[in-house]
Amino acid sequence: MNLSGERARVGRQAPAPTLVQPVPSPSPSPSPSPGAFARTRRIALEVAKFGVVGGSGVAVNILLFNLLLHGLKWAPMVATVIASCIAMGTNYLGFRYFAYRDRASRTRRQIVLFFAFSGLGVLMESGLFYVGYQGLGMSSPLGSNIAKALSIVLASAFRFLVYRTWVFQHTKHGR
Repeated sequence: MNLSGERARVGRQAPAPTLVQPVPSPSPSPSPSPGAFARTRRIALEVAKFGVVGGSGVAVNILLFNLLLHGLKWAPMVATVIASCIAMGTNYLGFRYFAYRDRASRTRRQIVLFFAFSGLGVLMESGLFYVGYQGLGMSSPLGSNIAKALSIVLASAFRFLVYRTWVFQHTKHGR
């Protein structure tokens, strides 16, 4: 007989109290600061604009190179240097008026630096082309184009760094 007046529990025992600690919610991962996002976005846009201008310069360079070397039968080194120099001129216009138009205004210093660094780029590109064309025997039409393309890509990394750092600088208040 149950003296407490409660019904007897048959077949089941009451669950034991659990000692569950509340699980703290994970702290949100630190998000990049708005300044870091803006800087990354600005650099990505700059790289894209550099790519557009550079891509058009590469097209001029390769088309003219092929016309001179394979069409007009000029000497390979003359063809690569002439094509690179003409592409350099078209690139200046693209960089100045499209990719870096928000940077400091055109000055003699900027023009001199552009053509000095571009000249170094042409030397690098020509040297790399020579290694591929003469040294590695890439003298067929396909091989010469591969050597030319690789030399352009490698020299372009140098150009990107020097153009953005020294040639098309931000104005002091623009940083």
